[in-house]
Amino acid sequence: MTDYKTAIVTGAGTGIGKAVATALLRAGWNTVFCGRRKPVLNKAIADAGSTQAKALAVACDISKADQVDEMFETVAAAFGRVDLLFNNAGTSYKSTLIDEIPVEVWNEVVGVNLTGSFLCARAAFGAMRRQQPIGGRIINNGSVSAYAPRPGSVPYTATKHAITGLTKTLALDGRPYDIACGQIDIGNALTDMAQAMTVGVPQANGSIAAEAVMDVQQVANAVVHMASLPLDANVLFMTVMATKMPYVGRG
Repeated sequence: MTDYKTAIVTGAGTGIGKAVATALLRAGWNTVFCGRRKPVLNKAIADAGSTQAKALAVACDISKADQVDEMFETVAAAFGRVDLLFNNAGTSYKSTLIDEIPVEVWNEVVGVNLTGSFLCARAAFGAMRRQQPIGGRIINNGSVSAYAPRPGSVPYTATKHAITGLTKTLALDGRPYDIACGQIDIGNALTDMAQAMTVGVPQANGSIAAEAVMDVQQVANAVVHMASLPLDANVLFMTVMATKMPYVGRG
């Protein structure tokens, strides 16, 4: 038990999740690195270096309700409370027309991106509502796909639109319990998964083109800012994107 606030970051082993979890840890949050692969989580914590706040790796498949409940029990035992959930873990599929997308792919993407976010938010909301002092913050990782799709991205885009509904409802339902909920919508942060954007990805006009990207650290900085606000203030939606990516306007 410590006086530090406690954050949980899902998908914390790589990419955006790793960058955000590391930034929170260095900013003084006890940080739970959640993901499916314990060795990858342990490496992410090692890469973060020495910090005053504590890091904990918890292996969890967020699409499984029993594993999510077990993770939150582990966090409660280790730190006593939950002050922040960054609902980050997600998956996608190659650009494919809807009639060629296997049903099992749809179920997998929905299971991680939407059901997983629901399960984690459900557990976090319950913990925040019952702990003393009450309250906390949930930040959902949306995407610019929550507003405008890429070609051939039905499962991913549908889940990200749904995340926006989750964010709005949690922001409303959390009011009586000092639970703030916001969403960060990210465009072209350079991670291993986004490397293809620097080479060429499908565009709305049918062409293949390289796109501008940004340093993933800018996303981490933005989440730390959102998390640092007092609970009577909230960033409901924030878009952090590569300035020159083809998103605003008509490309």
